[in-house]
Amino acid sequence: MTDNATGRRTPAAKAGVAGAAASGGSVRSARRASTAGCTEAEIASQPDCWRRAAALLPDVAGLLPTAGERVAVVGCGTSWFVAQSYAAGREAAGQGETDAFAASEMPAGRRYDRLIALSRSGTTTEVLRLLADAAPAQPTIAITAGRDTPIAAAADARITLDFADEESVVQTRFATTELALLLAHLGADIEPIARAAERVLADPLPESLTSARQFTFLGTGWTCGLASEAALKLRESARMWSEAYPAMEFRHGPIAVTAPGSVVWMLGKAPDGIAYEVRAAGGLMWQTAEHPLAELVRVHRVAVAAAKAAGLNPDTPLNLTRSVILDGVGAAGLDGRAGRRAAPGSSRAR
Repeated sequence: MTDNATGRRTPAAKAGVAGAAASGGSVRSARRASTAGCTEAEIASQPDCWRRAAALLPDVAGLLPTAGERVAVVGCGTSWFVAQSYAAGREAAGQGETDAFAASEMPAGRRYDRLIALSRSGTTTEVLRLLADAAPAQPTIAITAGRDTPIAAAADARITLDFADEESVVQTRFATTELALLLAHLGADIEPIARAAERVLADPLPESLTSARQFTFLGTGWTCGLASEAALKLRESARMWSEAYPAMEFRHGPIAVTAPGSVVWMLGKAPDGIAYEVRAAGGLMWQTAEHPLAELVRVHRVAVAAAKAAGLNPDTPLNLTRSVILDGVGAAGLDGRAGRRAAPGSSRAR
C-alpha cells in the first residue's frame, strides 16, 4: 500500500523488498521499444516534461533531501551519470555533502542521512540489491517511471515520473526530467531551460556534427555527469567512438585522439585555452551559449542522426535492453546473507 499524497511506503508495501527481482535468462529486457520513431518523439517532448517536473516539485519536495543532509545518490548507466550531475550540483549549491555511486560500487556500511536510488524501469538488479542491503535504519527514496515496481516497493518513499516514461531502450527524456526535478529543488528556474531546449530542437543540425567521426565531451562541476551521459548516447544509439572527461583533464591524454573529424563538445563554459588547443590539433571545438541540459538535447538529436546515417535503428540499439535484470537474483539471492533486509513475512521486513 502507498500513501498517495506523499509517495511514502506503508509497512505492508515495504515488505516486498526481496522477492521482486526476476530470474531466467542472464540478462533480459523488461520492455523493448516497439513503436517506430519513438526515440525522436521522446526527445522532442523533453521541454514539456521538464515543465511538468517543475510543477510537481511542491508535491514531492518533502521527500527530497533538506539542506545540510549527507546524501548518497545511486544508479546504473544513465542513472549513474544523472546521480553525478545532481551530486555535484547539490554540493555547489551549498546543500551538503553528496556522493554519487554506481549502484554496484557503493561502499558497504557507509551511512547517509538519505539514500536516493534512480532507476527508470524500477527493476535494475544492482539498484534492487543495494536497497535490499541497506541497513533498516537507512532512509531511502526511489525515483522511477513506474509506481508498482520492485525498486519503488523496496524504498521507504518514491517519486514517480510516469509522464516521462519511454518506449525507447535508450534513455533521453526520463533522465533529463528527473534531473530537471532535482535541479529545480536546488533552486533552478526550469522555464528558461525548457525554452532553450525548444530552440535546440528547432535548430537544424550542422553538417560538422553529423559528419564527425569521433566525439569527446567535456564538462565542469555538475556538467561532468552530463558529458558522460552525452558520450553514452552516441555509443548506445550509433555505436560511435565517444569519450567524456572533466574539461581540465582534456590536456592530460585525451587530446591525443583529437584530429580532423573530431568534435570536442563542451557542455558549459570551456576553461581558457582549450578551444585553441582543439583547433591546433585539427579538431572542431563545439560550444554554445545554451544551458547545458538543453545542449544535451542537441546531443540526443545528433545520436539519432548518426544512427540513421549508419543504417541503425535508434529505437532498437544493438546488444541493449531497456532494463538490466540479472539471472539468479530471486528472494534467496537478496535475503540469504547477513545484514540484508528480509523477505516478506520475516520479522525484519519493514
